[in-house]
Amino acid sequence: MSNTALITGASSGIGKELARYHASLGGDVILTARREDALTTLKAELEAAHGIKACVIALDLGAEGGAEALIKAVADAGLQVDILINNAGFGGHGLHIDRDLAAEHAMIDLNVKALVTLTHAFGAQMVAQGGGKILNVGSGAGFIPGPYQAIYYATKAFVNSFSQAIDQELRAKGVTSTVLAPGLVETEFVASADLEGTAMTKNKGASAVDVAKIGYDAMLKGELIKTNQASFSFLLNWVLPLLPRRTVLKIVDSQQSK
Repeated sequence: MSNTALITGASSGIGKELARYHASLGGDVILTARREDALTTLKAELEAAHGIKACVIALDLGAEGGAEALIKAVADAGLQVDILINNAGFGGHGLHIDRDLAAEHAMIDLNVKALVTLTHAFGAQMVAQGGGKILNVGSGAGFIPGPYQAIYYATKAFVNSFSQAIDQELRAKGVTSTVLAPGLVETEFVASADLEGTAMTKNKGASAVDVAKIGYDAMLKGELIKTNQASFSFLLNWVLPLLPRRTVLKIVDSQQSK
């Protein structure tokens, strides 16, 4: 029986560790990201270590037609997707009005538009196949507004809401949708999003290995929302919602400003 996971953003960080964990459980993988060399290296590692099959599809998922190109490549390879892991995404620091608008649009295209396109296509295929699982890698940022990362926080709020709605729509049809909402994770994200020097990065983040396992296991159980720490979940669900909105904004501002 097929047990193939399509993992976006698989070249590093949480995506890479999700691929490793799935392969360690005997599942085949479809690895996609922009960096073909990193994907090829990971493919060799996983096939040698676990005896699974790994397919590499290198492309820019956020580019115009990128998600559609991935869907076509998977179909052309004759592969069935049993698990969709929407992990690809990026952030960016600064005042929205000062940031390059094209970069802000690109963030929306990858974090939201590509995720929606893949969920639409592969979610429908899973229903036709009789079942499947979706894991959307969101963020604790999806629970609050984010000054100095306004677009990133907003895209993760979308992922949070969208994932839950999709689960409700498809659960009776055999497909579950889980959103992983971690706090700070030690990945390339901090550097690529220009967050170095902010208060939120002064403390060490969680390891990508631990966060990947937590999210994957929650997906297998069909959980709706999963954070990586009970204390973080309490903060997001029971503390911040009770505070005045202006207070929340000021807290996030102090953590994100340089």
